[in-house]
Amino acid sequence: MSSVNLPAAPHYNAAPPTKAKLDYADLPIIDLAKMQIQEERARLASQVRDALLTHGFFYVVNHGYLQSQTDRMFDIADIPFAGVSDEEKQVYAGTMKQSGSYQGYKLRQYWHIDNGIRDQLEHYNINRDVTKRGHPETVRPFLPEIRDFARFNHFNVLHPILRLIALSLQLPEDALVTIHNYDAVGETYVRFMKYYARSAEEEAKTKNVWLKGHTDFGSITILWSQPVAALQIMSKDSKWRWIRHIENALVVNAGDALDFLTGGYYKGTIHRVVQPPQDQQQYTRLGVFYFVMPDDNVKLIPVRESPVLQRVGINTCYEDSAAPTMEVWRKGRTSAYGQSELKSGQEKGVQEEIINGILVKHWN
Repeated sequence: MSSVNLPAAPHYNAAPPTKAKLDYADLPIIDLAKMQIQEERARLASQVRDALLTHGFFYVVNHGYLQSQTDRMFDIADIPFAGVSDEEKQVYAGTMKQSGSYQGYKLRQYWHIDNGIRDQLEHYNINRDVTKRGHPETVRPFLPEIRDFARFNHFNVLHPILRLIALSLQLPEDALVTIHNYDAVGETYVRFMKYYARSAEEEAKTKNVWLKGHTDFGSITILWSQPVAALQIMSKDSKWRWIRHIENALVVNAGDALDFLTGGYYKGTIHRVVQPPQDQQQYTRLGVFYFVMPDDNVKLIPVRESPVLQRVGINTCYEDSAAPTMEVWRKGRTSAYGQSELKSGQEKGVQEEIINGILVKHWN
């Protein structure tokens, strides 16, 4: 779509980067442009393997999306929040608990965080098939761009990353691509998310935690880097470390489905969101994501043909015959998140629940 024909979008003014001295995670940077060089692929696959084993997170750069395009997408991302009335948001609210699907709005104060405090974030979720459901009036002119953005994420970012992960497992390059089809039935989607400031009482009662530690339930999550520092990952030494903003980079992490598919070799990464540093607390935090899941009918069993998994051993929390499909797992996690009654686990600061017979932990 030519830029001269694009509908006008109000510009979203992002926060300046923080000047606070934070304990940042030292994440590897994957240069996706090197995928075009055949002899570089093995080296990139090794970098992805080490990143997933050490951190579960990594950056992606040189993905082919221009900074101007990214800026435009953040402008569009704010429209479902700043450009839609609260009354209209209710019309397009998702039915997470009933349907197990995040499509539409997740409105503020839907999730319980801690000590009776509920969340102050909202997100708008759009399936890669943007025609799957209706959208607010102000969002509709931008659906062609959102559709193109989803396709870019899927074919220009997701599929190359899946090929590198497959190579790291000594599998054929397309072994994981074939279960992440763009046109298949599934829930892979674009998410726009906006965090709002909370009161001093809310911060005190939740110890400044905006979203408690958790793993994502898909295979990987693609986050478009933004400047408000708030995302933290749990490092190998059990310390929380901040994720640094890199302009026009992507932040990629592993989720439950990849954990299941690799028999625990690549574990779902624990991460949380906390109050930003003082010099950013007056700003909203706008996020742009591509949440990735295998096709709904994929059974989440290990890829046992991997020579790597055969060498290191496969650990699963269920027999193959009892493995959930991606549809069953995503619906169970979506329905329960922020709504279920959590119980204290054996580990300090960890709460637990059982979903589809599988133990799910939340780090508080």
